[in-house]
Amino acid sequence: METGLTTLGRRGVSFISKLGGITLMLAKFIASLKEMHRSIGLIFEQLYVLGVKSLPLIVIISVFVGAVSAWQAAYQFKFIGAPLRYLGQAVGKAVVIELAPVLSAIVFAGRVGAGIAAELGTMRVTEQIDALESMGISPIRYLVMPRVLSCLFMVPFLVVFANFIAIMGGLIVSVVGVDVSSETFLNGFRNSFELGDFINGMIKAAVFGLLIGVVGCYEGFHARGGAQGVGLATTNSVVISSVLILIFNFIFALILFRI
Repeated sequence: METGLTTLGRRGVSFISKLGGITLMLAKFIASLKEMHRSIGLIFEQLYVLGVKSLPLIVIISVFVGAVSAWQAAYQFKFIGAPLRYLGQAVGKAVVIELAPVLSAIVFAGRVGAGIAAELGTMRVTEQIDALESMGISPIRYLVMPRVLSCLFMVPFLVVFANFIAIMGGLIVSVVGVDVSSETFLNGFRNSFELGDFINGMIKAAVFGLLIGVVGCYEGFHARGGAQGVGLATTNSVVISSVLILIFNFIFALILFRI
């Protein structure tokens, strides 16, 4: 009969093994970049499928992210007695530094990371990946590299849109619901905006995109057991990507945004 310590140890070994496998997948992706010129068509296809098609969803969540940020900030200002003229600064900092990169990446992981894992997992269990290998086609170059590279480029692209839409959402709520003029809100945003914050947010977004792509491909490549295995790989992809996003977000906070 297994003890709790035995179960914990097995799970720990499994986690370390999976982390090593993800790192190995990342190394294979980096090695495949030297053949990027052979996959230009595939890369542009994935840029559209993974990135451009995610734009409507990012726009929707960004509107409400900005709106709730403005409303909650106004509530906190009222609680501590701070003047509402600083609402634009508070919303701008929160959106550009934290909310837009993190929430966009988590939504992207749910839509795109899960899709990558499901697609590649289906190809694995139906032996299509084995068929590619038998024909002398590298699955890493043909399947992994275009998807990971697209995630790496498209998450920062989407975060730029998320920043703009979220600020507009915050502006609307400030004007309509909090009685702060648009001039006051936008002046506050402009006064607090720093290029370094924006660049750091883009760096975070690029790393998050890389994590989402690598984890999705790893889970898809290691799917086993038919439809049930594909479903498990899809779930694991979203869960692991989301956890890594939050972990790396904290690491970036310590490194990039020193108090």
